[in-house]
Amino acid sequence: MTTTALPPLPPLPHETPADAADFAVMREQLGRDMRGVISIARRCSCGRPAVVRTAPRLEDGTPFPTSLYLTLPWLVLEVSRIEATGTMAALTARLGQEPELAAAYQDAHERYLARRAELGEVPEISGTSAGGMPERVKCLHALAGQALAEGPGVNPIAEEVLASIDGAWPELVCRCEEPAAQDDLTPAGEGR
Repeated sequence: MTTTALPPLPPLPHETPADAADFAVMREQLGRDMRGVISIARRCSCGRPAVVRTAPRLEDGTPFPTSLYLTLPWLVLEVSRIEATGTMAALTARLGQEPELAAAYQDAHERYLARRAELGEVPEISGTSAGGMPERVKCLHALAGQALAEGPGVNPIAEEVLASIDGAWPELVCRCEEPAAQDDLTPAGEGR
């Protein structure tokens, strides 16, 4: 599948630099140091990192396609719960049944590639976005990261999923102080 060149993208609406405090919070969120951090693409309403923008190539040279990385623990857990229900298969089936949805998802794929290209080209992942785009729905975490970073109107699949989570869309309310219900669902996602 070929991609078309997009005009220059507007800045990410919520992007801010990452500081030392953000790195400490991300370490707490992930249980390890976050790699390849470029900026914070979206914050929780309390100011904690929610989506981190990462380099397309990590410090050790590893290609890293997930350039909009969901880190907010309560939201990662909620998205994991949705993934565990088989929603991804149903959403993938809809792509084959709803041409307008498939076209919008293709556009989200191309935007993801263009946004990552702002940070540099990595031939090994050329044409590969994240979350299974554009043919299938593979990782809702990556898709949610894109929607939260870019804002409304970019990724319809992610917006639909996020809208089903209380407080996640379009505003991202703080639920960070709620006790994390760590059941048998391990937060999943590309590169975790």
